[in-house]
Amino acid sequence: MKTVKSSFKFRGGVHPDYNKELARGKAIEKMPVPAELVVSMSQHLGAPAKCMVKPGDFVARGQVIGEKNGFISVCVRAPADGKVKAIEKRLGPAGGMADAVILDTTAKPDGEAATAAPILPPLDWRAASREELLKRVEDAGICGMGGAGFPTAVKLNPPPGKRCEYLILNGAECEPYLCADHQVMVERADRIRLGVDIMRKVLGQPAVRIAVEANKPDAVAALEKAFADIEGNVEIVVLPVMYPQGSEKHQIFATVGRVVPEPPALPIDVGCVVENVGTVAAIADAVELGEPLLSRVTTVSGDAVVEPKNILAPCGTKYADLVAFCGGEKVPPAKVISGGTMMGFAVSTLEIATTRTTSGLLLLSSKRVFQYASGACINCGRCLRACPMRLNPAFISKVVDANDVKAAEDAHVMDCIECGACSFGCPAYRTITQSCRRAKASIRARIAAEKAKAAAAAGK
Repeated sequence: MKTVKSSFKFRGGVHPDYNKELARGKAIEKMPVPAELVVSMSQHLGAPAKCMVKPGDFVARGQVIGEKNGFISVCVRAPADGKVKAIEKRLGPAGGMADAVILDTTAKPDGEAATAAPILPPLDWRAASREELLKRVEDAGICGMGGAGFPTAVKLNPPPGKRCEYLILNGAECEPYLCADHQVMVERADRIRLGVDIMRKVLGQPAVRIAVEANKPDAVAALEKAFADIEGNVEIVVLPVMYPQGSEKHQIFATVGRVVPEPPALPIDVGCVVENVGTVAAIADAVELGEPLLSRVTTVSGDAVVEPKNILAPCGTKYADLVAFCGGEKVPPAKVISGGTMMGFAVSTLEIATTRTTSGLLLLSSKRVFQYASGACINCGRCLRACPMRLNPAFISKVVDANDVKAAEDAHVMDCIECGACSFGCPAYRTITQSCRRAKASIRARIAAEKAKAAAAAGK
């Protein structure tokens, strides 16, 4: 194993104020289970899980309460013992509504105690077959924890004719304020190492590249110690501090110099599988300890919270409870963001609950935000220089404003990764990223309608 500097630099990118000093170095604190959890059936990419409980049911920690509902889907397990108070539509971190199980964790059935034994039987990963390991990852409800939430068992099982040559661990965490992955690498490097061993067995012993930005030297040191005796082609690749260094496609280029073609091409088409470091640690816990993915580390930060922290909390914890665990609000926040400042979503309530992809919660005072009015494009070209996907964000924004979604599609808007680099640098404060999101949503809706129409016609 060796540590190297990245030999490749992608075009574009920006340098926002990172503000990571607020939570950097804060040890992960385990939060007590709140009195109420709001457990969404849509904590992953793909079809929401099918709810398997009803109001009045008592559930045990780790019990399946949402069944996998399709190939691209993940089961949902109860993060704690409790009684199902209700099943209702609730607002999610990204603004969508989804079915959620409202769990009263203070209610216990008479004569029964909380579950203490492992939820799944521990597996000896060396003796277990590839199929057994994949099944364990699926049963544990593991999905990508970096943001997209793609089902991990699907990603670890490439289709026929595809082979993983490089397993890339994403430890860049380039979003401002967020330090959750950083602290996981510092404190749980041994679990990441075990997760890599397991994943290499599943994927056929590929080479490994662990991508970490240069502003995390303590994480690099912890990983060097944990991986010191690993055999094979393994490197820690130190990346320049640049946003969006954590983007999957750009990390593939930065670590192994390969370019993922336009959609629908995927990383496996260039021999790569990319996983977030938190996901890798979760795989180790699921296999060795029999622990499903029931909680995750989330950074709560910003200048409007009393004490920024990195918190290990059950999935389904309401934002209000996270803030209370940090001492409450220092001043009334002018903006609350779910995620980071570049790709996160502004939210209007703290009643929203965490999911398996909730990496951060930011409370920003009026000193950190300001009101602005979007103006006309001045054709300065900053968004073109910033775009890491080599698109023309200015043109796309203009045609979307004119409701010409076809022109946006022809300009490859579906290639947009919604990183926000274009909006960040725009002197006219144009909402370019939001325009791209609107166009992509419209295109996806049209494609879905066309597929439904074709299926209906075929069924006649």
